[in-house]
Amino acid sequence: MTVRKLGLLSALVFAIASVFAGTGAAAKSSTPPKASDIQVMQDAGMSPKTTTEGGAKVLATTRTIAHWWGSTLDPHNGVTYGYNMAGANPNTCSGAGCSTTIVTDITPINVVVGGMTFNGTDVLNATLQSPQFTPADFTTTPHSTVIVPDEFLPDGSPNPAYNPNGPGFGSGGPLSAGNSGVQLEDATMRSQFNKFGSYHVILQPNVKPAVTIVVPQNKGVLRQSVRGTIFADVNIAWWSAQIQNLLSQADPTHLPLYLTDSVMLYIGSPDNCCVIGYHGTKAAGAGSGNTGSNGNAPVQTFAWASYVTAGIFNPQYDWALQDIHALSHEIAEWGDDPFVNNWVEPWLTPTAPQYGCTNILETGDPVVGIGFSAGTNTFRQGGPISWTDSAGVHHTIVATDGTYHPEDEAILPWFLRLAPNNVSQLTQTPSANHGRYTFMGDLNPYPGFRAPATGC
Repeated sequence: MTVRKLGLLSALVFAIASVFAGTGAAAKSSTPPKASDIQVMQDAGMSPKTTTEGGAKVLATTRTIAHWWGSTLDPHNGVTYGYNMAGANPNTCSGAGCSTTIVTDITPINVVVGGMTFNGTDVLNATLQSPQFTPADFTTTPHSTVIVPDEFLPDGSPNPAYNPNGPGFGSGGPLSAGNSGVQLEDATMRSQFNKFGSYHVILQPNVKPAVTIVVPQNKGVLRQSVRGTIFADVNIAWWSAQIQNLLSQADPTHLPLYLTDSVMLYIGSPDNCCVIGYHGTKAAGAGSGNTGSNGNAPVQTFAWASYVTAGIFNPQYDWALQDIHALSHEIAEWGDDPFVNNWVEPWLTPTAPQYGCTNILETGDPVVGIGFSAGTNTFRQGGPISWTDSAGVHHTIVATDGTYHPEDEAILPWFLRLAPNNVSQLTQTPSANHGRYTFMGDLNPYPGFRAPATGC
């Protein structure tokens, strides 16, 4: 899709994986600046960005989250890849030992930028009520991403199939049989390994006191989309230092989650926007997690994400990039690669050409912006979104549907080239490869996810 452009970064010391969207007046201020004084960013100049770097080794004695180690032979290149994942080993656990609960310490962050306040506390309840933390029904979904025809054909002529007011979602359908009354990450893990019944990876939310961060004038600015939604645009290096400071108080056996509202990050220049969430690992002892401590040094995993509302990005192309989409991306990647060191055969996908060849098992990167509806959401789920683009074309897009919008996730068999795939849950419709390669299965509209990843 021509509107979805993601950049590959490499300047951070921990993993970052991001997605984003927005609409509505998310910010508060006693003396708000005039909208005419806030620079408008065009759709073509904004892109969600992701990166991964670093990681930490762990031993059986390492103080960190509950996790397991496994390995799988990649039949394409004959290499056996090892990986750590959150929870219990689905291949060896039994009975009550198959259910793992990981405390998730949620810290809302209230961010002050340019005279406006973006309160993480404002989105806390909606986040807690979302399928990320509240059990939901994932057996079916009312809506899911569809491929929207581009406005122009390759030769530059208008595309007769393009509809300027066409929604970016379809009618949905069967999603994940057996996954009712569970949390989102739990459902994703259960589907990934086709383990149901007593197998669970449960996040237990524990709300911590809110933190206020005032962004210096030279470290953050206000921006607005062409749809009039104002958001914070903050320097990523400066912001990351604030998160590192907060991590000094974290419990390594918990998952610290830092929650913001409509706060995006830029790299270098405010025009190089936007990172909207990341996950990573902070280890003791020269970055290995075991130096000088007989292997029991703490290894702290963590995540930061913004709750976002429909409209910052073009909802026709990026319909699913709203509410918990960024959060679901980060939590799923944390679950499958908590220590940011799960390497796989290099992969390449047309849905994310900006990555080129990459060899990290990051479940959200191949499917950024692809998602589905789940649960009931009454927070910032208004009517159609209208705007006039830079070419003078008026759009009215049905973007909200009273639900939450998790991201799809590419899963282990896709990265490890398993065909046939006898690891994950079967596809909704019988297929030659048997198991699905993303959580959405047949509902993912892109052909590249009906088969394993392709190399480069």
